[in-house]
Amino acid sequence: MISELRGKLARKAAAGVVVDVGGVGFRLLVPVSTFRRLPDEGGEVHLFTHLHVRDDALELFGFATEAERVLFLDLISISGIGPKLGLAVLSGLAPDVFHKAVIEENLGLLTSISGIGKKTAQRMIVELKEKLSGLDVSSIGGGDGGTEDAGDAVLALVSLGMSNATAREAVLRVQRESDCELRVEELIMRALRKGR
Repeated sequence: MISELRGKLARKAAAGVVVDVGGVGFRLLVPVSTFRRLPDEGGEVHLFTHLHVRDDALELFGFATEAERVLFLDLISISGIGPKLGLAVLSGLAPDVFHKAVIEENLGLLTSISGIGKKTAQRMIVELKEKLSGLDVSSIGGGDGGTEDAGDAVLALVSLGMSNATAREAVLRVQRESDCELRVEELIMRALRKGR
């Protein structure tokens, strides 16, 4: 499975982007939130990915953060929600806003997303509320990108089967013991060792 791509942004359009990795162009569908973060064409880019396999096609989806990918995977695990609707959700709400809307059962906010009706919003609440309850990553980390990276690391660890409390504690311990700000990948690797 293709987990992430790092390369040059060859093409950038709303219908999809192309990332050149060693002379091979990978076409990815991305949410608006990721699209806005992309550099100009020719710039270096790093995207977390998900390869979606269907009977008639292979589709590669790209995300600027691990939190976006985790939310996307949670969404497409719900009956009746496919990848295109998952992208619409990510394009409409940031992961933390979506989490809050689900936990607070805010149907008005969820149905404001294009393609999400009342029944689909209710299904998202039923299937995701328990999973997302208590998953507060906003208080982790320092400032700037550190909080986002730490939050992404916690979400990734939880998606790998670690409990929320263990994941938060492991990431906090890694951050306290490090003398420099760590990238999300390094946070995850070190936290996995702490969480064992």
